[in-house]
Amino acid sequence: MNQAIRGPDGQLRCRWCLSAPQFLDYHDSEWGFPVDDDCRLFEKLSLEAFQSGLSWRTILAKRDNFRRAFCDFDPVRIARFDGTDVERLLGDRGIVRHRGKIEAVIHNAGRALALIEEKTSLAAYVWAFEPEADDLASPQSASESPASRALSKDLKKRGWRFVGPTTVYAFMQAMGLINDHAEACIGHARAAEARARFIRPA
Repeated sequence: MNQAIRGPDGQLRCRWCLSAPQFLDYHDSEWGFPVDDDCRLFEKLSLEAFQSGLSWRTILAKRDNFRRAFCDFDPVRIARFDGTDVERLLGDRGIVRHRGKIEAVIHNAGRALALIEEKTSLAAYVWAFEPEADDLASPQSASESPASRALSKDLKKRGWRFVGPTTVYAFMQAMGLINDHAEACIGHARAAEARARFIRPA
């Protein structure tokens, strides 16, 4: 199956990025490029949890609302949320109003702070699960991998919620821990170059 398709500028891109208007910029500027910012990493893990059972198109369209509602996904601030905040979020029509997922994000913020205290940063912890170079490329048909299963298992052991191997695999794709752009896609070389320059957090 051809995994690349020509975009509006004639350049080849991953086929999925032309399935919705907002996907194109997300694909070109974010997806697959390495991230070491703890808030962005926590945001993506949280949004992938909200996506469970839904489409990424739905979540991406509401991402600015999520950022406003969850204090730009600063785990320090979210960990202070209480029952009043849960009710506030359940009444927020700009986000996905799912009690279990909302409570999971608040709970996971506390788990993230524990990880940061232990590992110095969430980034240092996450990037320790980066797969070996030989395992970076995948056919875009995979929904999980040995690395995503290992990270998922460890997060669950530490008490995190909504972090199954499929959710974690999508997180690793988006945050640049793997380069899953189709080989013919213009993003593949760009992501590879960004990954080569990227200084892995110690």
